[in-house]
Amino acid sequence: MADLGTMTRTVDRLDTLTAPAPLVDAHQRRITYLRLSVTDRCDLRCTYCMPERMQFLPKAEVLTLEELYDVARAFMARGVRTIRLTGGEPLVRRDVIDLVRAIGRHVGSELDEVTLTTNGTQLAGHADALARAGVRRINVSLDTRDSDTFRALSRRDALPQVLEGIAAARAAGLQVKLNTVAMRGVNDGEIPDLVAWAHRQGHAISLIETMPLGEVDEAREDRFVSLADVRRDLESRWTLVPSDARTPGPSRYFDIAETGGRIGFITPMSENFCSGCNRLRVTATGQLYPCLGGGERVDLRAALRSDAPEAEVAGALDRAMLIKPERHDFQIGAGLAPTQPRHMSVTGG
Repeated sequence: MADLGTMTRTVDRLDTLTAPAPLVDAHQRRITYLRLSVTDRCDLRCTYCMPERMQFLPKAEVLTLEELYDVARAFMARGVRTIRLTGGEPLVRRDVIDLVRAIGRHVGSELDEVTLTTNGTQLAGHADALARAGVRRINVSLDTRDSDTFRALSRRDALPQVLEGIAAARAAGLQVKLNTVAMRGVNDGEIPDLVAWAHRQGHAISLIETMPLGEVDEAREDRFVSLADVRRDLESRWTLVPSDARTPGPSRYFDIAETGGRIGFITPMSENFCSGCNRLRVTATGQLYPCLGGGERVDLRAALRSDAPEAEVAGALDRAMLIKPERHDFQIGAGLAPTQPRHMSVTGG
């Protein structure tokens, strides 16, 4: 990783450009949120995300941290206000805190926030550094608090490390939101207890419907559960009041009167939310996907490594605005192939 002096010179070079137009797609949606993957590698093997014998990308194909920073700066220049670092598992990437620190210097000026999504396994060792680097809130994936279910779901015995990481994040002053993928016959019966536990700990929680990305070792249609059904079950137990809370992501939030906490629902399958999409995703290899559920992409790595990177990156972003689809086309059903062949860990969720 280059030192911050080198990065500052990169910033100066990029800032000499004439201020370009904000990113607005062909459907008049303003893009203000970038999900930037720093690696496709992960230390878990969650059954809904990837097969046990996952083939990860050769490291030579992955963007350097300097290139990832250049990508972040290019998006800032076009009006992106939130950058979320993702993976795979972002905290398995060596020196990733240097990248967080470099991007975090822009919070309060070009950026509203830099944050990340993590599975929590490495969080205990990084929570303090993340807070010092400018991160104020994080998302932690937690599908269960039952050790046997966790081991079966993730194919790893790492629940104690995840819970330790969540506690360390809270102690470091980070705002934690838990992300839980609802799965029939796996954790759907545990969701009320998980919500109550999260709220006792002072954490918000978002429930997510499983999405058909990449071949996995089970039939997704057997595990899919509509969050409309989950919400009806929760409403039979508690009072859910629609919340005015908003984050850059797609969660629709409710406050639960009895627990005093907040719950979000992310419903790509049952309640399409594409009309308000403000997001782009860049993979660790520099492929810009305008839609998580689409195959359209633009090669930012080639642009970054060209003889005229600033102009080529700017042109690539303009092309992405033209090809961003109006909505995704996710489908889950018996006999249906995944909507997209790439795994969730490739695009960063």
